[in-house]
Amino acid sequence: MRRKVSNPLALAVLAHLVMGPMHPYELGKKLKDTGKDRNIKFNRGSLYMVVEQLRKAGFVAEQETVKDTQRPERTIYALTDAGRDELHDWMRELVRDPVHEYPQFGVALSLIAVLDPVEAVELLKARAGALTKDLDETRAMVGKATGDGVQWIFLVEEEYRMSLLEAELRLVEKLTGELSQDGYQRQWREIFGRQG
Repeated sequence: MRRKVSNPLALAVLAHLVMGPMHPYELGKKLKDTGKDRNIKFNRGSLYMVVEQLRKAGFVAEQETVKDTQRPERTIYALTDAGRDELHDWMRELVRDPVHEYPQFGVALSLIAVLDPVEAVELLKARAGALTKDLDETRAMVGKATGDGVQWIFLVEEEYRMSLLEAELRLVEKLTGELSQDGYQRQWREIFGRQG
């Protein structure tokens, strides 16, 4: 089903408005404070644009405009019934239906044979180091959040991230070993006509 607004940021906005009406600036702050910016790319301009798209689609509505002496007018947006229905329908679809994605590393792996295996091994070792660092940082962040009393359900996307990092790291280490084998390197030089 084609959605009126299909940007993942729109989904995050709808989900955060379930908690109550907010100004886009406050929404952006909550997205950052809850770490959603690790999974959803946005900036202030894109957030305001998405809120406007949601308003035009009838999923959010202006609740009030607040004016104080320190700041310009701020429009507070609330979730509409149609927005709540859209949020739940969209979430059901995302959780239920696997979608084939096209990650850049998948593209690189599909074409890795063009690289000299010695160079590919060095590049993969560098990637393994970066993956290990990311994994360690994510584990530390989850550990701290858990220690601070954050419930597991609010960290589930980080569990997913760690699972992906662990799986990718295992694959990178396996591939590094396979590309390091003399037999493969000889075969590669025969196919690509290069000397080692």
